[in-house]
Amino acid sequence: MAFGKKIISKLSFLLIVAGIAAGGYWVYLELYKPNVNTGGKNYKYVFIPKEADYNLLLEILYNENVITNRTSFEFMAKRMELEKNVHPGKFKVTNGMNNRQIILMLKNHREEKIRLTFNSQIHNKEEFIEYLNNKLELGYDEIDEFLHDDEMLEKKFGMDPDNIMGLVMFSVMDVSWAVTVESLFADLKGNFDKVWNAARIEKAKKSGYRIADIMTLASIVQSESGIYSEQQKIAGVYINRLKKDMPLQADPTLKFANKNYDVQRVTNADKETNSPYNTYKFKGLPPGPICLVKTQAIDAVLNYYKSNYIFFCAKPDFSGYSDFANTYEQHLRNANAYQKALDKRGIMR
Repeated sequence: MAFGKKIISKLSFLLIVAGIAAGGYWVYLELYKPNVNTGGKNYKYVFIPKEADYNLLLEILYNENVITNRTSFEFMAKRMELEKNVHPGKFKVTNGMNNRQIILMLKNHREEKIRLTFNSQIHNKEEFIEYLNNKLELGYDEIDEFLHDDEMLEKKFGMDPDNIMGLVMFSVMDVSWAVTVESLFADLKGNFDKVWNAARIEKAKKSGYRIADIMTLASIVQSESGIYSEQQKIAGVYINRLKKDMPLQADPTLKFANKNYDVQRVTNADKETNSPYNTYKFKGLPPGPICLVKTQAIDAVLNYYKSNYIFFCAKPDFSGYSDFANTYEQHLRNANAYQKALDKRGIMR
């Protein structure tokens, strides 16, 4: 009888060991066996919003049909404490990934960054908001509300809803898809501060103009020419006009006001638009920048060419250079020559 009990005990022990071994082998398989569905593609992106908790994370993974075996995934997710480490963002699920790889990617927040490129393709605040809305989780209304919060913009950036676009420099940024609007603008402010170093701030103080005004003037100068030496001369003309209380009469501001960004020729009808950006009708600088500004244009304004010129007009050879004048009579001759060159080329707009 005792001998039989020993055999049964040994068999029970072996069964338990075998069960443990089998369980361990199953766990091993579920850790390292591929468990994703990328729809026949090499990879698939999964977007986890800011408000996501563990349950919403699972819901997104399942609704997107990313996980093949839900039971094994949740088993390993529990063991690896994914529930305590849910992060928002854009995640790249690659074909062949196993549970462990997926969970570690999510748990350790190894997200794919979104590249934002701020350049001449963005003309105004509305296009800027639309661009962010299309690239990030941020909603249009959320960004728009942020950009119209007068008190906050003044407190954080020293700007207002009209000139806040001056904060957005020509740049490339990599951010989280789930970035907050506050964090995004903190990064934009960081880029802005790199440009506006101590030396440039000191020059701005000596000029007598606010940084926001210099950004606005630089945007006009940049829209007139891409050549630095010309930008310096053009900046000098506009500063002379401001000092004389003359209207700037800057054609790029009319293009901005009428949203005719690509026209080469403005008309008398353009000059009738009732917009604060119409510098033919209203004296002084417009309310804010008319484009995103490059550092070169800022430096052109800070180091403008001092002269008596109060007029300029593009050269009729379309070289990118201008003819400058300090009398209206000379300016008319320059303007007529340019208008004839436009006519000859058939450029009506």
